[in-house]
Amino acid sequence: MSLNKLLTTASVGAVVLGMSSAAYSDNWRYAHEEYEGDVQDVFAIAFKDYIEENSDHSVQVYRFGELGESDDIMEQTQNGILQFVNQSPGFTGSLIPEAQIFFIPYLLPTDEETVLEFFDESKAINEMFPELYAEQGLELLKMYPEGEMVVTADEPITSPEDFENKKIRVMTNPLLSETYNAFGATPTPLPWGEVYGGLQTGILDGQENPIFWIESGGLYEVSPHLTFTGHGWFTTAMMANQDFYEGLSDEDQQLVQDAADAAYDHTIEHIQGLAEDSLEKIKEASDEVTVTRLDEEQIQAFRERAPQVEEKYLEMTGEKGEELLNQFKEDLEAVTEE
Repeated sequence: MSLNKLLTTASVGAVVLGMSSAAYSDNWRYAHEEYEGDVQDVFAIAFKDYIEENSDHSVQVYRFGELGESDDIMEQTQNGILQFVNQSPGFTGSLIPEAQIFFIPYLLPTDEETVLEFFDESKAINEMFPELYAEQGLELLKMYPEGEMVVTADEPITSPEDFENKKIRVMTNPLLSETYNAFGATPTPLPWGEVYGGLQTGILDGQENPIFWIESGGLYEVSPHLTFTGHGWFTTAMMANQDFYEGLSDEDQQLVQDAADAAYDHTIEHIQGLAEDSLEKIKEASDEVTVTRLDEEQIQAFRERAPQVEEKYLEMTGEKGEELLNQFKEDLEAVTEE
């Protein structure tokens, strides 16, 4: 057993020993996938602050690696060890295949204001997704965007041909692998904790993430060529163990909902301008970094490959996926035509 696994096991053991019944404990536990100060952490701390300012409950926040990787914290939440978890649909996709919809390239617009309006008003996001999560014992409290996805690689990427023979790290998400297959790359699933080393040693040739994560994780140090392909946004979801949530009093359920709403508003304000600030920090930190923003003609070469990914999504998800995708497109049309 690896040292990381031993530490994870010890950490989980400590959490379990420190618990009474999840539904009645005054100390609630919340894990997410990012580092201190990153977007999920901003959300978690805002949620924690609201809960503690408006009740006798306390919230313990666990950041990336403290209780393992993304799959670990989801399992702990489903088992009731954790009360709350923040996890990207990129990792939830194996559990909830329909959540992979966010990895259909060029489905979401790149305009931040339009994306934020979509998340606020979308029936697919706010009505259909909670039902899908509930089927897995999860109470979906908020789904929100973190930032536009940016590709980093060992050389600038301007066309699908540039992706040929490139090993691009992807989350353990079947549809994301299909996206990079369509783009001409070799998708390479790898846990987040191994990505920096993989880029450094040449096991990987590139990866994708929002700019703030590229900056905070130092990925530009080992993968210095940044390409804005415009193909999607990194989206995440904050949820609760459903048995825990349903065991709360009406008053505490409302408290949790209000805290999630307050954290959402705070986080949406936080991400506005974050990408620009993070990019400036990267440029100041490294002279090796290049930034490529694809023009419309270059983007079209990638966009033409998106339909095969959408077709694969429908194969994976069947009628439920088709219904969700149709509603998703209808919601997008509503906000882009206003």
